[in-house]
Amino acid sequence: MDEALKEVGDHIAAELSTAVLSTEVSFGGLIVEVRAETVDKVLAFLRNDSSCKFQILIDVCGVDYPSRAKRFDVVYNLLSLKHNQRVIVKAQTDAKTPVPSVVSVFPTANWFEREAWDMYGIMFAGHPDLRRMLTDYGFEGHPLRKDFPLTGYVELRYSEDEKRVKYEPVKLAQEFRKFDFESPWEGTDYVLPGDEKAEGQG
Repeated sequence: MDEALKEVGDHIAAELSTAVLSTEVSFGGLIVEVRAETVDKVLAFLRNDSSCKFQILIDVCGVDYPSRAKRFDVVYNLLSLKHNQRVIVKAQTDAKTPVPSVVSVFPTANWFEREAWDMYGIMFAGHPDLRRMLTDYGFEGHPLRKDFPLTGYVELRYSEDEKRVKYEPVKLAQEFRKFDFESPWEGTDYVLPGDEKAEGQG
C-alpha cells in the first residue's frame, strides 16, 4: 500500500511541479504539501486525473502554529473510492492572506471553509458566502486560535430584570480554586459536609 501511495505522490509531484512543495507517505496515508495560491488547481487535478480520482472531499480544517510566520495549515482530506486511497493536502497561510476557495471544485467545501473562517480566521478567496457559522452574530475573535482566551471575551446571559439577552464582558466571580488533590475519604483534616451528623454514633 505504501509503495502504491508513493507512486501516486511521485506522479502528483511530476505533474504539478510548480505547485507541490513535498510529498510524503506517513501512517498509511499520502501527505502532499502545496503552495497555498495553487490549492484549487491541485484539488481539481486530484479529482480529475485518472491515476488519482480523489473524488470525495471528506474534510477541510485548520491547524494553528502561532510561532510561525505563516501560522495556519489548511488541511484537505480526500478519498478515492476507485483506488481505495486517501490523500491529505496541506497549504500554509497567515491571518491576512486568503487561500483560494475550492467550492467550485468540491461544493461540500462550502461549510467546511465557513467553519475554518469562523474558528480560525482563515480567509478563502472566491467563497460564495464566507460568514460565521458556529459563533453568534457580532462575535469577536476566532475561538480555536491558540491565543484566544479560554474564558472568551464576552458572556451571554438572560436578564430577568430587562427581559432580554445581554452580552457582558467576562467577569470571573472568584479566583481559580485551589485543590488539595487528596481523597475525600482519607488524609483530609477537615469535616466533609454531612459527616458531622455521624459523630458520636459509634
